[in-house]
Amino acid sequence: MDLLVKISIVLLMGILGGRIAKVLHLPSVTGYLLGGLLIGPSFANVVTDHDIHNFEIINEIALAAIAFSIGSEFHIKDLAKVGSKIFIVTLVQAFATIIAVFSVSYFMLNQSFELSILLGAIAAATAPAATTMVIKQYKANGPLTRTILPVVAIDDAVCVMAFGLAMAVVKMTAGSAADVSLLSMLAHPVIEIIGSLAVGFIIGVLLVFLGNKASNQEELIGMVLALIIAGGGLAHTFHLSPILLCMMIGATITNLMRNPRRAFDGLSSFTPPIYLFFFTLAGAGLHLNVLGKLGYLGVGYIVARAIGKIAGSAIGAKAVGYPDTIVKYLGLGLLPQAGVAIGLAMVAKQQLPEMGGMLSTVVLGGVFVYEIIGPVCAKIAIQKAGEMNTDTIDPEPNYI
Repeated sequence: MDLLVKISIVLLMGILGGRIAKVLHLPSVTGYLLGGLLIGPSFANVVTDHDIHNFEIINEIALAAIAFSIGSEFHIKDLAKVGSKIFIVTLVQAFATIIAVFSVSYFMLNQSFELSILLGAIAAATAPAATTMVIKQYKANGPLTRTILPVVAIDDAVCVMAFGLAMAVVKMTAGSAADVSLLSMLAHPVIEIIGSLAVGFIIGVLLVFLGNKASNQEELIGMVLALIIAGGGLAHTFHLSPILLCMMIGATITNLMRNPRRAFDGLSSFTPPIYLFFFTLAGAGLHLNVLGKLGYLGVGYIVARAIGKIAGSAIGAKAVGYPDTIVKYLGLGLLPQAGVAIGLAMVAKQQLPEMGGMLSTVVLGGVFVYEIIGPVCAKIAIQKAGEMNTDTIDPEPNYI
């Protein structure tokens, strides 16, 4: 079947899934994922794994755009008001998750120290895309919403650092670090984060300069799209984080451009079909067969990660004096997990093949579960917090 026909099938199935989700009072993202699952290898196999690989460029554009939009939440003035609170909450929930998953794997399920610490580090990762789309769909706004977005953005940086440290420890204990110094292993994640932010800032400054000179909205949209796509490409070329890099572009825009809303609103008018395709294709990439391979370790990973995210967020938010709505519901908005976790699992599989197979199976199973239930939990969180703006939800919310 021609790829163009498959693209149309993915889009139409996503729209159908979104409409069904609306009838069932579920987030549209959940409908997109389930729609994709039905046409993927687990069921109809209309969209194969090979097709998913061929469409990877659309996924990268969608992630770049989502990360760019998250950057709009990083107003220096707003961050100055909360000071270090956001960073404290992010660190507490991330390390609570690492400890919870490690403890269940190592102490309760008698897995190896090396496998347990790597699972714990990967468990800290949070996928910003699903939560961001739920917030957009319900036009949520309030203390919880304004806390979730910076936390999911910073969380990925914390996860990359934790994974780099875990890999260094594992290689030392396994005696495979003879030719690689501890310093170089620890330096890699630091360089990745700093490099991503630096390149993102440079591109952001360039976009501010060009955007302020744009003669019309169409020209500005073209500039924004061109530079965030370039940012994603540079991230892959230099082994940086595309999420952090594009987020930094957005943060630079929101703080330096004369009228940053023009850039963000212009892009949002272009991206809905891309987001629709992205999430439906993500659903097609979910494989039901991994659920049968999870066993006790997989179930333990899923449960322990949820406990770590929810309890850690509550402890961190309570410690810094956040209101009860954030204490109670922040963790529910941090459950989705996807790209970063899968990427780190693949790195571990390549570098540590003796345990990488089991680790990747557990992580992929967790991703399957969390990508399905995560958007629902995010909806429950913003609904319980009273931040769901139901009066302004569109009958068909731009596919999102």
